Amino acid sequence: MSFKDWTTAPTIRKVVCKHANAEKYVVTNVLTPGKEYDVKNETEEFIFIVDNSGKVGGYYKTYFE
Repeated sequence: MSFKDWTTAPTIRKVVCKHANAEKYVVTNVLTPGKEYDVKNETEEFIFIVDNSGKVGGYYKTYFE
């Protein structure tokens, strides 16, 4: 699946953000701890979700339950 189709793709599953305390990147603007997000794609290290900005973003799996 092309990354251009992720916004309209069906949701794979839902995940809950457990924290937004990043060492290197600023994610507090787009992730809210305790909020449930729709997963659009997933790799071994990253989860691609529709974040608070309404766009699909890739985040480390350590932010989610």
